[in-house]
Amino acid sequence: MPPPQLAGTPSQPLPVPQAANGAAIAVAGLRHAYGGREALAGVAFEVGKGEIFGLLGPNGGGKTTLFRILSTLLRPTAGTARVLDCDVVRDRDQVRARLGVVFQRPSLDHKLTVLETLLHHGHLYGLSGGSLRAAARAMLDRVGLGDRERDRVQHLSGGLQRRLELAKALLHRPEILVLDEPGTGLDPGARRDFMRYLTEVKERDEVTIALTTHFMDEAERCDRVGILDRGRLVAIGTPAALKVTVGGDVVVVHAHRPEALRPRIQQRFDCEAVLVDGTVRIERPSGHEFVREVVEAFPGEIHSITCGQPTLEDVFVHRTGHRFHGERDERGLEP
Repeated sequence: MPPPQLAGTPSQPLPVPQAANGAAIAVAGLRHAYGGREALAGVAFEVGKGEIFGLLGPNGGGKTTLFRILSTLLRPTAGTARVLDCDVVRDRDQVRARLGVVFQRPSLDHKLTVLETLLHHGHLYGLSGGSLRAAARAMLDRVGLGDRERDRVQHLSGGLQRRLELAKALLHRPEILVLDEPGTGLDPGARRDFMRYLTEVKERDEVTIALTTHFMDEAERCDRVGILDRGRLVAIGTPAALKVTVGGDVVVVHAHRPEALRPRIQQRFDCEAVLVDGTVRIERPSGHEFVREVVEAFPGEIHSITCGQPTLEDVFVHRTGHRFHGERDERGLEP
């Protein structure tokens, strides 16, 4: 696994993270604009061979644009993206032959059976005959669908359909698997199961996996995570290493007048307090002790207060100054 790469300071650009065991994906100075709006603003990172790399960010942060570029569906405005040392624009056909792709929106024909789905997909890659049928059945066994090969797709649950999408993407034995929001439409249990299958695929088939997500639980299960916000990579590293950068427990104060309370907390306790979406947020060691001190210092002014260890959402807030949310798509349109 590549060594952890931590975020820089807000005023400094992030260094280009280098993958220790060779780059499966290398992105440098990547930009893309929709009209006058820049969806990607000079993104740079590497994905090491054999790792699960997650791009975490809210809707409209640039994740899907980056996915489309890596999967050769979209030309970047500037910069480069290389997959196994093949340029995604100049060497598009070579890249496509070595990629397996799972799209955010389902790409299944509900009237086909599970086995027919893989057979038709195999034909697109020049596979046929008994070898294709054997490969399809073996792949269905791998994703736990071996006993459902005669079922029509429409009779599968959302989680099982996602497994079938994964089987499609892996049928031609790609070296890299890219997935756009694979957990969309799945309940938390199904998301956990799907991420477990991805880990098994990585270890068994030595496949590099890059995925986009806005789910924290998916990002937590990645080897490394890059956090995208408004087209910029604001942090990158292992989930554990990123959370260490927050600097203590996270205390969130809900007050009747948070704008007035924030500077008073800051002055009283000589700490940095920031206003985030109508709450006062403080990062501080021994946060549980600090909670008592704040409540005693400002009786009657605090509606509620919480304290917890840092999460990836806290890393996002720490790096961007705002909560993890977004209701616009990559073109700035309401969904």
